[in-house]
Amino acid sequence: MPSDGADPSAGDTASTRIADALRAAILDGRYLPGERIRQEDVAARSGASRIPVREALRMLQGDGLVTLVANSGAWVTRLSLAECAELYRIRERLEPLLLRASLPGLDDAALGRLAELAGEMERSGGDIDVFLRADREFHLASYSAAPAGETSQIIGRMWNTTQHYRREFTKLAARQAGLGVTHLEHRLLLDCLRREDADDAERVLVMHIRRTRRELSRHPEIFG
Repeated sequence: MPSDGADPSAGDTASTRIADALRAAILDGRYLPGERIRQEDVAARSGASRIPVREALRMLQGDGLVTLVANSGAWVTRLSLAECAELYRIRERLEPLLLRASLPGLDDAALGRLAELAGEMERSGGDIDVFLRADREFHLASYSAAPAGETSQIIGRMWNTTQHYRREFTKLAARQAGLGVTHLEHRLLLDCLRREDADDAERVLVMHIRRTRRELSRHPEIFG
């Protein structure tokens, strides 16, 4: 134990607190892909030394949110169009598998929460942040009853890395034809889960993810 009575867990606590704050800022779009995160600025804002900031950035790298470059610094993870399309193709394969594994464990309370989230999205009224937060919780909650394992961790990282591009898709959809199709897909997916029809649920989910990928591919300017 340190002779000065310092709490050995204090560094870990500070790192977690800083990581949580940065994670929320990146997912909410306050940091953009490719934007540099300066350790000294984060340390000054958080009232911490650079040591917990560095640890927080390593945590975020593990989450897929930050790219660390040796002897250079940290940047918010940025994707090219090809990289984003690849991640979406992987999601089209993996997420249906995770949903199938989760379905038997989704009880009435879990399904009720999914219905509440679907309603929140429908009532978001063009508020992209409200929609995205409910959308993220809806999908990740639908996978939450699957046994813990590498698949869920991989999908979590991909959701983090593609968050900015999902935001841009939502903006495009809202401007062009509205989010009616997206809301319908969520309701169809919820109906499949209530009926415990894993085959139909997989088909709806693949369609849902693929539609986003194809729409993003029509807008390379998002990745410039």
